[in-house]
Amino acid sequence: MDTSSYILVALLIIGIIGRSNLVAMSACVLLIIKFSGLEQLLLPFLENKGLKLGLLILMIYILLPMAKGQVQLKELKYNFTSVSGIIALVGGALATHLNNEGLKLMKLMPEIIFGMTLGTILGTVFLKGVPCGPVMTAAVTAILLQICSWLGSL
Repeated sequence: MDTSSYILVALLIIGIIGRSNLVAMSACVLLIIKFSGLEQLLLPFLENKGLKLGLLILMIYILLPMAKGQVQLKELKYNFTSVSGIIALVGGALATHLNNEGLKLMKLMPEIIFGMTLGTILGTVFLKGVPCGPVMTAAVTAILLQICSWLGSL
């Protein structure tokens, strides 16, 4: 077993102990891919398309109320005519920008992903938080690193 397999096993154990099914299942899937000999075929595909596929599934879930007719035109109009609706539009745009910064961080420093994953599990278990996903976790990490960089340059 190579180092990457040990890291995945550690994440599997942490996911099980921290009751984070997504982390545990993700580690299991990657271990199965590695041990099945499909690593050369599937890992590059997942690296290139995995994020888009995951975001597609998430977006479908988010848009379900519209597809089911649970959101009416007057409620959509609210987004453009109310202060809270406009703030929601600005918040969505800002979150998208921050998520992009998080993705850049994960590409630049992939070793930080283990700490972010462990932090997410610790926050879920001890702070009664709700896991927000690795992209938002990376975005918050990028902001905190930028703040530390600014404070260090003072």
